[in-house]
Amino acid sequence: MTGMGTTHHATGRRVVVTGIGAVSSIGTGAAEFTSGLRAGRSGVRPISRFDTTGFASGNGCEVPDFEPRRWLRTLDPDRLGRATQFATAASSMAVADAGLTAEQLRAVRGMVSIGTTDGESADLDSLVETEISDGFGATDRLVVERVSPVRLATATAQELGLSNVEATTFGTACSAGNYAVSHGFDAVRSGESEFALCGGTDAMCRKTFTAFYRLGTIAPEHCQPFDADRKGILTGEGAGVLLLESLDSALRRGAEIYAEVLGSALNCDAHHPVAPNQASIARCIRKALNSSGVKPSDVDLISAHGTGTKANDITEIGAISEVYGDRPPRTVSLKSMLGHTMGAASALGVAACALAIKHGFIPPTINHVRTDPECPIDCVPNKSVATELNVVQNNGLALGGNNAIVLLGRYGATR
Repeated sequence: MTGMGTTHHATGRRVVVTGIGAVSSIGTGAAEFTSGLRAGRSGVRPISRFDTTGFASGNGCEVPDFEPRRWLRTLDPDRLGRATQFATAASSMAVADAGLTAEQLRAVRGMVSIGTTDGESADLDSLVETEISDGFGATDRLVVERVSPVRLATATAQELGLSNVEATTFGTACSAGNYAVSHGFDAVRSGESEFALCGGTDAMCRKTFTAFYRLGTIAPEHCQPFDADRKGILTGEGAGVLLLESLDSALRRGAEIYAEVLGSALNCDAHHPVAPNQASIARCIRKALNSSGVKPSDVDLISAHGTGTKANDITEIGAISEVYGDRPPRTVSLKSMLGHTMGAASALGVAACALAIKHGFIPPTINHVRTDPECPIDCVPNKSVATELNVVQNNGLALGGNNAIVLLGRYGATR
């Protein structure tokens, strides 16, 4: 294949981000997503994907005016669920953004790795049902058509005509995007794959909204991470997909490099179904730093999980303080703009970190009024800051204690 070599190199190849695809409530495509991040745009709007009658509030962060046919050339979007549409579209964007074609990718071994929380669980909101009589006057409702979550990854391979790929879907909830990126990073670094399309996707669905509502964690108007008066999350949707390749490959073909993937770490403490564990998060951060060869003093910015709930924010900042001491790096939450996009959250976070490194800015934590004394950080309130970033940490923390941390660095920076 022209530009990308097919020779498998020794373990330990440097891995870079050369393509970004983003579908979000604040912008679709790398350029629009960057603009939304830099402007501190809010994606909040009344939910239209399902009826919110009976709920005390009905705001969320939906993707507006999404046209899958703009991005899909092979598959029929009408035969795909919304989350799969997002994933395939974001993957196609990432390939184009990297200056590659599907034909070039077909010539080498690759990987498609997509994370999710709900899969296509929106089919529970409008499921195809049949009534089965038990012969005694009672009826049961039986779901007769479901979409496998594996489809999220395989659809991308089908859309691009990639047959020589491993297609994997990770279901590790809100950290699944970081899991997928970590998996792709390992594959390219080891030489198992010449490229990886990796990220996460989820669509707005009533099931997840209802679950968080019953937990008492849905905010009435907007999400205010780290604010003393925060009231919880807003559910969102979207997808973030990165194209990873070896540094040698990128240099050989003259590709634009957004950032270098320095390392990652995963752990699972299984401490509690929903409550995060501070010690476990701190361990995961330390492992990520060690795997990256990065000292805490090297890190310029943390993109936090930052849900805007009391428990998450205090626990996460506590873990950051364990590792970084009383002067942690600036720590922001993209969920203040994007809402909680579930399996897409940490993937959009990695994409945002790469864009921030490339374009030299820190996205803000919007809707911020007064910092909670128990979250003693500079959350870059309300307005982005122009600055050079050398090392950025992206946190993904999920239900059940599934933690995943990815570190990115500016290519060419000396540490």
